[in-house]
Amino acid sequence: MFLLVRVWLLLLFLHTLTLAALARRGRRNVLFIMADDLRPSLGCYGDSVVKSPNIDQLASKSQVFLNTYAQQALCAPSRASMLTSRRPDTTRVYDFNSYWRDQSGNYTTLPQYFKSSGYFTASVGKIFHPGISSNFSDDYPYSWSIPAYHPPSFHYEKKKLCKGDDGKLHVNLLCAVNVTEQPGGTLPDLESTEEAVRLLKSWANNDAPFFLAVGFHKPHIPFRIPQEYLSLYPIENMTLAPDPNVPEFLPPVAYNPWTDIRGRDDVQKLNVSFPYGPIPKDFQLRIRQHYFAAVSYMDAQVGRLLSSLDALGLADDTMVVFTSDHGWSLGEHGEWAKFSNFNVATQVPLMFYVPGITIPRDQLGESTFPFIDILTQPKYRFKNDKVRRNVVELVDVFPTVASMAGLRAPEHCADVSFQEELCTEGDNLAHTFRRRERGKDEEAIAYSQYPRPADTPQVNSDVPDLKDVKVMGYSLRSWDYRYTLWLGYNPKTFQVNVSDVHAGELYILADDPGEDKNIYSDLEQSVVIKKLSTLPRPVTLQRRMKLQLLYLTMDKQGHVQREDGWGTWIHRVSLKRLLSLWLFAAPLVNSRFRSICGPEMKTLIASHRFVTAQIKMYTIFMQLEGKTKLLHISELLFDCMVTYGN
Repeated sequence: MFLLVRVWLLLLFLHTLTLAALARRGRRNVLFIMADDLRPSLGCYGDSVVKSPNIDQLASKSQVFLNTYAQQALCAPSRASMLTSRRPDTTRVYDFNSYWRDQSGNYTTLPQYFKSSGYFTASVGKIFHPGISSNFSDDYPYSWSIPAYHPPSFHYEKKKLCKGDDGKLHVNLLCAVNVTEQPGGTLPDLESTEEAVRLLKSWANNDAPFFLAVGFHKPHIPFRIPQEYLSLYPIENMTLAPDPNVPEFLPPVAYNPWTDIRGRDDVQKLNVSFPYGPIPKDFQLRIRQHYFAAVSYMDAQVGRLLSSLDALGLADDTMVVFTSDHGWSLGEHGEWAKFSNFNVATQVPLMFYVPGITIPRDQLGESTFPFIDILTQPKYRFKNDKVRRNVVELVDVFPTVASMAGLRAPEHCADVSFQEELCTEGDNLAHTFRRRERGKDEEAIAYSQYPRPADTPQVNSDVPDLKDVKVMGYSLRSWDYRYTLWLGYNPKTFQVNVSDVHAGELYILADDPGEDKNIYSDLEQSVVIKKLSTLPRPVTLQRRMKLQLLYLTMDKQGHVQREDGWGTWIHRVSLKRLLSLWLFAAPLVNSRFRSICGPEMKTLIASHRFVTAQIKMYTIFMQLEGKTKLLHISELLFDCMVTYGN
């Protein structure tokens, strides 16, 4: 009997090992790399100035998302949002002084989800924003199997270590250094790379899956970087931003006065006026030079990390994700730093290397990520074959990483989800890895937001404390448009007043990719608000703004995409004619409303396929006779959506 029990226990043990091995083969390790303040100024994103060979090499073997947007252009809110897959209005993290588990809900994070699924999770460098916003522990032990690692040399980041023209040490913005003269003879990102490589080596022969998050501090200011990287960007080759002036019709509430830049010793010497400046042109060129050099320095650390992953034999079984928390303005609109809703502040790189999917299995086993030293190897060339141009968001990262690693992706959140610990407010992008992109998706929307303490620039406009927030700028980015409303906000109740519009912005990106020509109209907006007043309260702000954008732009766009091809021309008229035609044709609409806004239209609108509904309605209109054709399609479609879009 005893022998039978021993045999049974042995078989059970072997069975458990077999299941574990099968589970291990079905799951991928994850190397999650995040840069700080990195806009898509990379070669693989079409930037002809920046030298980023190692990230470009990663991109050539990855699926690259060309239009990815952060939910708030500030470190702590963006990282909390990305890593919980909840928007800032759900995490209620808008500043550096709020922790989502205390402020809003006990939301599961991306690394926490992997940890609960049997992964060993570790954080190196800056993943969560340190301090109050991650409970002074980088959310350990919830998210990590071991305490997070922070490079010791980061302690000196805000010290007087930058040699000025006077030969003295300062707290400067521009801070290219001789590394050997720095405390400990090193810099934070060098130390983070070394620690990440050490961890990879310790796991190389371990069957347990790992989730390793590595956060590099650059190109975040100060630009304390090895001085040799400046040689890649001769100052005589630098150019100013293409739109260095503050736009004429930019609402003052939308402007960020870049106070963190102003506080540095070398910028204070310039005696730049508040809030608009400008910074002298020669210094603008130097800022751009140092930012690009910081990107190349960070790229070298990514290269060292990936080449170690490769050398340890882990590249064939490890998914690599590369992204950033938000972008950074380099003089566009007369602005610097982040702290806004513009593309330059919200757009980030995003790419996924998935062995066996983004790179064929027959190529695995070869050298995948050989290190490229840009200082000695200036010639390199890579091609991106797998790119996605449609708009995605950083809240999409959590479900996509989980799914591509072999885990079940979280379910989508309800419109109100404060009590749900695990769900996603983003989209699972896993389906995009096995399908070709058919064309532009005009229904795809990215939402960002930014808080302000007042309608005009203040000393705390860039990073207001929650208690000081009076206005919230909600921004919608589609393929064709950037639409922003600055609305009244109550920080005590976390409530936005959708009828209290302080300012607005609307940019047609085909004609104005730099977002310099604001065509927002108060008259149009008042019409929209009046119509939307009939919507029930539970309708989300995001859905309201999507309806508004469709209405406001219906007579401003030329082409829409049909499901069976491109280039259907939709007749448009001006807003004034729209209003007069609506008065003329209102009785006709009443008689036709039920047939046009029928079950098929209801289905399309309920699934938020507004552009498809627009095309369908246009087809119906072309079948009608007489003066009905004059009726503006946007007006009727808008009324259909107000009726069905709740």
